[in-house]
Amino acid sequence: MASKTTLNAKNLETLGAMRLAELLIEISTGSAVAKRRLRLELAGAKSPKEAGREVAKRLTSIARARSFVNWQNRKPLVTDLESQLRAIREQIAPADPTEGLALLWRFMQVATPLFERRDDSSGIVIGVFHDACALLGEIALAAGTPAAALADAALEALRDNGYGQYDGLIAILTPALGAEGLAHLKQRIEVLAATPVPVPPKGEWEAVAYGSGGATYAHQMEERARQSLVGMALKDIADAMGDVDAFIAQYDPATRKVPKIAAEIAARLLAAGRAEDALGFIERAEVDNSRWVSHEWQDARIEVLEALDRNDEAQAFRWACFERDLSPDYLRTFLKRLPDFDDVEAEERAMVYAAAHPGLLPALGFFLDWPSPDRAARLLIDRHSEIDGNHYEILTPAAEALSERYPLAATLALRAMIDFTLTAARSKRYGYAAQHFAECAELASRIDDFGAFETHDVYVARLKAQHGRKYSFWEHSS
Repeated sequence: MASKTTLNAKNLETLGAMRLAELLIEISTGSAVAKRRLRLELAGAKSPKEAGREVAKRLTSIARARSFVNWQNRKPLVTDLESQLRAIREQIAPADPTEGLALLWRFMQVATPLFERRDDSSGIVIGVFHDACALLGEIALAAGTPAAALADAALEALRDNGYGQYDGLIAILTPALGAEGLAHLKQRIEVLAATPVPVPPKGEWEAVAYGSGGATYAHQMEERARQSLVGMALKDIADAMGDVDAFIAQYDPATRKVPKIAAEIAARLLAAGRAEDALGFIERAEVDNSRWVSHEWQDARIEVLEALDRNDEAQAFRWACFERDLSPDYLRTFLKRLPDFDDVEAEERAMVYAAAHPGLLPALGFFLDWPSPDRAARLLIDRHSEIDGNHYEILTPAAEALSERYPLAATLALRAMIDFTLTAARSKRYGYAAQHFAECAELASRIDDFGAFETHDVYVARLKAQHGRKYSFWEHSS
């Protein structure tokens, strides 16, 4: 049972309305965000219409503000935006969907002036607008907005999507648009597609950016934005209408051969029951097996082969994908589809293949992900001369994962990072190298036999002989 002093709604209720009101006034003193939230709650309690006026007033204020939003004042802004969105969703739209929709469009229009004065490297602010965009479809459906009017509003919104706040809008609005609205929107987009941005007289060109190729002008930027909007919108409309051929038509023949694009096309053809056509696009894709291969393309090829009952080919391709990337996911799926007992032999064959892989670090990553820590440890010991200490992003978690049961292997990973840092004189890493050095000392007490490797004392003596003048490292290690 919770204590009577635990902060929860039930316990606070015992304080009584008057005392809670006094506390809220006290707590909100000096906090503009808290005060705005309280005023919004009071307006909502009076009427949804009053809450709407309060939200509209606040959105206007946010849109007109000019101060830069950095990491320090980003959190209060997000709290403020979330409060306005919550009021629209919970107080205004349920009582008056039309008013709720109008306010939600107005909320979304705040994005552009806001992002022009903000630092949103964390993606928190755009996340609020994505939540609001997702809500547009639900409220538009409840409001019963005429399909053509909703389509027109969608087009105007997409014209103002410079920060991605309206990404996915057409799919979101599809239930509310219906066939009539989608057809109207498509017609508007096709008119836009046939209307290039006018090129002004040369003397009126406005340079807006400079690069290695020279200046970029305002009308060029506008034309690129128009083409991008048209292409994306027509693809989204084709998806909404279930028109695979219209989706394909948005890509020129050369682009259809890009593996990721071919996979997108194949997925839609497969959903439409056109597996043979899907395979055609997959097979015509220009795949360079000597480089990284799109997982989307690989997955699509497997899915298409299975849809065509070419299961043996799908299995063979899964194994090939495993061999190329040492992907645990492809291997697991491959093994699951084998008959009983065959999977044991196949797994052992995969382990042998991974252990002999020419890249030590990919093999190490595979064994850690599988997981097979004993094989990971054996790999580090058998191929210790190949350990590249520069790859701390793999070696650090490897040492941590192996330290308890395989202290010698963990030590070799740590030593590789220390040796690289000191030999390359990466002074910014000396602090981390010193931590690894201390971990080696702790692990040494649990290693009964160093075998062909240096004992910890010999290793320390060598470091001092080779890097004794790297005082910053030794200061970190003291």
